[in-house]
Parts: sequence; C-alpha cells; structure tokens
Amino acid sequence: MVRPAACLFDLDGLLLDTEPLHAEAWQQASSHFGLRLQSDELMALRGRRRLDCADQVRQWIAAAGYDAPSLEELLAVRQPIAEALLVQAQPMPGAKALVERCHDLGVPMALATSSSRSAVALKAEPHPWIALIKERVHGDDPDLKRGKPEPDVFELAAERLGVLCRDSWAFEDSPAGATAAIAAGCRVLVMPPSDLQPAERMRRYPEGIWQFLSDLTAVLPLLEK
Repeated sequence: MVRPAACLFDLDGLLLDTEPLHAEAWQQASSHFGLRLQSDELMALRGRRRLDCADQVRQWIAAAGYDAPSLEELLAVRQPIAEALLVQAQPMPGAKALVERCHDLGVPMALATSSSRSAVALKAEPHPWIALIKERVHGDDPDLKRGKPEPDVFELAAERLGVLCRDSWAFEDSPAGATAAIAAGCRVLVMPPSDLQPAERMRRYPEGIWQFLSDLTAVLPLLEK
C-alpha cells in the first residue's frame, strides 16, 4: 500500500469528541423556541457549517408550527451554550497519536472542517498537538464556496497542500462529511458514532467509503506499510 500524499482531517467528532456537545447546544437552543429535536435530526446536523445548521433548525421549528426565530436570534441562544461546552471536549481515541505519527513521517496534513476559525481556536486551545496540522480550511474560509456535503472543503485543502484528492486520505465521522470527501475523490475513512448499529450505519452513510474505523489507532499500521 502506498502512503497517502496527504491526510485531510475533519475536526468535530473525528479528532475531538465534540459532537455530543454540539448536539446538546442545538437541542437546548431549539427547545428554547419550542421544538425538541429528534435523534435523526441531530444526526443530520453533524459535519455541517453553523449557519447551514441554524437555517435547518429554523425550518424544523417552523414546520412544527412554532414561530421560527431569525438566524441571529437562534444563534444568540445557541452560541453561549456551545462555547461553554466545547472547551471541555476531549481527544477522540487515537487522534493525538495519529496526528503526531503523520507529522513524524512527513505526511502533509490539513484540517477540512465546517467549524469557523474562531470555533477551531476555542476547541483546539487545550490540545497543542492539533497545532501540528498547519494547513486549515475553515467553514468561514473566504475561498470556500459551499459547505459539506459538497466536496469544496476537501478540494480546497488538497489544493493548498499541492496534492491530488485521489492520492489523499480523508478522515470523517459524519454522513455529510463522508459524502463530501467521496465527491472530492479522496480515499475515505470514516469513524461513525460508537453507538450506531451496523444496519443503521449502512442506511445513513453513502457508498464508496474505503474503511469504517472503530477508532483512529487502527490507521497507524496502515501508515507503516
């Protein structure tokens, strides 16, 4: 097996265990306006940009018959909750070891995240190992036209590293992120939520995923081959 030309990493739910915290923030914000989100709805928000998520939640609130808040009103409730929760996020199993090993081997790395620059700074500050990933495409990057599930974030990350998507490994946890990475032409490794049953996993995720991972330590032997 040929070592990847680059590793393109999602952040939330892949390197850091933030997805339950994001879900709690969206749940509290939506409940503030009358709607309790269902598990399918919370799953659909994974991996997407904040404004895209907020617009989706507004639509669900309106469809349920409640007065939908503006984006600004919804985010004014959600953001303080999220910021208080996200600084508590812990690394996902194997994340630190994988990033450090890629660095030691000289494998180029990039973050390909839906999170804004300020949100990444907030979440990454307690985890200095994330600073080894120098190249970053954020959800609010001025060059990013479309968010996940569109392929733009991975295409832009590969372009900035000077590699081809088809020669790169993309690491994701969400269906939206996996869809984006496959569309970009990457070799895609997915670490789904640990509580997701196999049948449900196959229903939610797109075809074309190279490997499903139980945790990121499983990738270390692949890099050594």
